[in-house]
Amino acid sequence: MTDNAIVTENLTKVYGKLTAVDHVTVNVASGTVFGLLGPNGAGKTTMIKLLTGLTDMTEGDATVAGFNVRRDPMHVKQRIGWVASEVILDDDFSAWENLWLQSKLQSLPNWKDRAGDLLEYFGLKDRRKDRVKTFSTGMRKKLEIALALLHQPEVVFMDEPTIGLDANTRRMLWDLITGVNKEFGITVLLTSHYIEEADALCDQISIIDHGKIVASGTPTALKARVQSDFVELETSEAVDEAQLRSIPGVSEVRSQGKAWILRVSAAEEVLPKIFSTLKTEAIRRINVEKPSLETVFLDITGKRIDQAGADVPDYRKFYATMRRARQ
Repeated sequence: MTDNAIVTENLTKVYGKLTAVDHVTVNVASGTVFGLLGPNGAGKTTMIKLLTGLTDMTEGDATVAGFNVRRDPMHVKQRIGWVASEVILDDDFSAWENLWLQSKLQSLPNWKDRAGDLLEYFGLKDRRKDRVKTFSTGMRKKLEIALALLHQPEVVFMDEPTIGLDANTRRMLWDLITGVNKEFGITVLLTSHYIEEADALCDQISIIDHGKIVASGTPTALKARVQSDFVELETSEAVDEAQLRSIPGVSEVRSQGKAWILRVSAAEEVLPKIFSTLKTEAIRRINVEKPSLETVFLDITGKRIDQAGADVPDYRKFYATMRRARQ
């Protein structure tokens, strides 16, 4: 196994006038969980498609599991797994039949022992003969990961794996991702727009926005970049920007929709000054952000991560919700 499981250099993908991935250079160490964090439409899924050979690169280069994606796409595909945001299971097949189908698709002659071990590891051995349509969302996700691990890959790509899941199932999946990484020694590249997910799971994170990497590092190092607090303020009356800038301790003021975002030296010191400057009854909402990955994104882009992609329809979440409604 190489020191770096994934290496990209100036990786670029252009669709017409849209640059979906813009000269991205990253290094993902083997055996780690690497997070690609960004809003909807930032280029995360396109990155995975480029690294798995599902779409051609416009420019740049990439190696995955020691093989060049351009020159050796089949060698790459033999060494990677993919857990998509959408369920790829056949509901009318049993868990074992889904694994059998996966073995046929990947031409695996000796798959049964591995399949049995995976079902036992994920607590599905007793349900091996049951149709997947009877499975809970958590069980379906476990089986999806088992399919991705059947051929013993070196790298697994997980594209928004927890999108549309309830909080309990999401936490369960976090434990599974950590377990897969530790127990099997597999490198995991995880895409997400959930701040707390990237913070909890990832050894290294790259923040992507409009196709460009805007920051990279460990969660701790990224949070250390921000030396300020942020106060988000929404009022029922018009507020003059100059009035907000005049408040002692406020170093920057940005408008975002109906709200104001203030960069302050220390929120606990500045909040009383805000209340004394503005009419208390006019303050509809106030929120304090201490240094976090959210404030890192806010500091770099001037937007919250959930608002940065607000103009991009999240079809995957819609389909995930519809799928749960049919169960």
